[in-house]
Amino acid sequence: MPTEDAQSNKPLSPVEQILDGIGSAISWVWLMLIFVILCAVVLRYVFGIGRIELEELQWHLYATGFLSGIVASAVHDRHVRVDVLRERMSQRLRDWIDFYGVLLFQIPLVILVIWSAVPLAIESFSTGEESASAGGLSARWILKSVLPIAFVGLGFASVSRLRALAARLFPASAGASSQGTRAPNSRTQNPVPE
Repeated sequence: MPTEDAQSNKPLSPVEQILDGIGSAISWVWLMLIFVILCAVVLRYVFGIGRIELEELQWHLYATGFLSGIVASAVHDRHVRVDVLRERMSQRLRDWIDFYGVLLFQIPLVILVIWSAVPLAIESFSTGEESASAGGLSARWILKSVLPIAFVGLGFASVSRLRALAARLFPASAGASSQGTRAPNSRTQNPVPE
């Protein structure tokens, strides 16, 4: 697993390294998706056989790849931004915007999605939900579990990003909190005369 982001050369935290490893493993889903699409097309247009399982498997694989891609883009800080405005800002202003964006929008969204998706996955598992289509895939709960699992990963990536931003924006307090001591305050210290 890489220990730094290849694009920015910033070191990845241990949590980000784990998420990056999981994302790299899941990225093989795109090759599986291409293979499934190819099989479905050949079966349908060469042999005249339509398989609903292959059609459903396509969107299951696509959803898995897309959701893991969201986590990977958060880990490597490669998500979409309005670069026309961003390129004119100082790095400190960018960090402040990212800090409040993660804190006020991304983390609440993660919490909301997990809170909404977990009951759906549990209900799907407990009822043994299957495809409504004849010949469709069973165990729909597997697909419905991917959403909360991916957002848990996004939550870890968001907290890791927030910590990195806080360390850049508040360097004295970040260093002091990691050592378990308070940062020195020049107003409360009495200098010793020489």
